[in-house]
Amino acid sequence: MDIKKAARAFLPLTIIFVITSSLFLSLRSLFIQWGADTDVLVIGNIILFLATAFSFYLYYRSVNSKNAQVIVRMVYSGLIVKLIVCLVAAFAYISMAGKTVSKGAIIGCFIIYLIYTYTEVAILMKLSKQH
Repeated sequence: MDIKKAARAFLPLTIIFVITSSLFLSLRSLFIQWGADTDVLVIGNIILFLATAFSFYLYYRSVNSKNAQVIVRMVYSGLIVKLIVCLVAAFAYISMAGKTVSKGAIIGCFIIYLIYTYTEVAILMKLSKQH
């Protein structure tokens, strides 16, 4: 795996992370008016970015493989890891927040998850077409 190619392919996800984090921090009062806790959004964004980075690593490793079983195994591994990380983070937040759970922040994290997943799949589809 070429590090420069991997970093270049991962760049759109990094840009999304920087933009969303900047928006959450600079528009804090607006998100609070909408009922979304910005601290939860920022922490959720960090967790989702790290989970996406790990699953991207697994997916990217499998793109160069000629064995279909390796590709399927890596795709499922990335999906399971990302799902488990998100579930653990959600349950930890809900159990710590108790009755003060920010539903807006949970919905916001779900939207961020969809953005990361869509972008990741689009990048990997483009990479798979090149191979």
